[in-house]
Amino acid sequence: MKNLARRGALKALGLGAAGLAASFAVSTPARAQATVTWRMQALWDGGTTPQKFEERFVARVAELTGGQFRIELFSAGQLVPPNQAFDAVRGGAFELMKTFDGYEAGKIPGLAFTSTIPFGFPEPDQFEAWFYELGGLELARQVYAPAGLFYIAPTVYGQEPIHSKFPIQRIADMKGKKGRFVGLASSVMSALGVAVTPMATAEVYSALDKGVIDFADRGDLQANFEAGLGDVAKYIVAPGPHQPTTATSYVANRAAYEKLPPAFKAALATAAREVSAALRQHILVSDGKAIEAFRAKGVEVTSLDPADVAAARVTAREAWQAATKNEPMAVKILDSQVAFMKRLGLLA
Repeated sequence: MKNLARRGALKALGLGAAGLAASFAVSTPARAQATVTWRMQALWDGGTTPQKFEERFVARVAELTGGQFRIELFSAGQLVPPNQAFDAVRGGAFELMKTFDGYEAGKIPGLAFTSTIPFGFPEPDQFEAWFYELGGLELARQVYAPAGLFYIAPTVYGQEPIHSKFPIQRIADMKGKKGRFVGLASSVMSALGVAVTPMATAEVYSALDKGVIDFADRGDLQANFEAGLGDVAKYIVAPGPHQPTTATSYVANRAAYEKLPPAFKAALATAAREVSAALRQHILVSDGKAIEAFRAKGVEVTSLDPADVAAARVTAREAWQAATKNEPMAVKILDSQVAFMKRLGLLA
């Protein structure tokens, strides 16, 4: 099944018919178009590595359009508090946001499955192939459409680890312990017996330090090292089965998007796809450096037995199904993903 996954990933990296059309659209002269200026709020603080990749995104859009499509980039909270970005873009306060779909899953169940699948796709290329080769992009757009928003494209990257104050050798070791998780991971980890304690990312260090929680999901390895988690949690599980792959997303005000000429729309899609690959490759390298840095601080880094993860995937699948709340679009998305996981040999 590894060969099947690899072939799907390679195909996803190719342009295909849609990619060729996008490239043609981008290469079409845009001299007759008027300059368009948008504002975009990202998920990240200024100066952080992910924010630097958003800077690359807006620069690439400008480059592809000969400077005629300019996106003014703001870091998290500069325009509105992060939890208000969805409504702000929908209302037209600004045109574009970088978001994590799972934040809105409580109101729109389908968005639980376009952000991350706990115990789901273990490789980011598999998740990205679902978006680009198996209709995931169109499904995400259908989910966002009733809110007056347009889903442009995902940024797909790898796992987020678990940082723990105690050693974790098996999934059963987490049962009864207090863990910080968000989104769909909260439901799945709760189904596995974890006493889930949701909290903001900024609170994780203090909560671990004070013993409010025993272990936590927070972010990628490099970001967590920079946040000092190696000082308060001496054990890491990587990859974290709760978030084996991650997708953030570019989402625009639908009315503003529909006013764009085709070349500008193509520039957004092309720049988004390029940034997705670039960030993923960067994290592959930075993860290795971060693990070395954690170990130098006396942190133990381990991985769970794949057979243990596969066994827990049965329980996780039940939690996935419950999270759809029987909403038709959520069920349709999950069914599509489950079918792909079966073809990859991840599910029986």
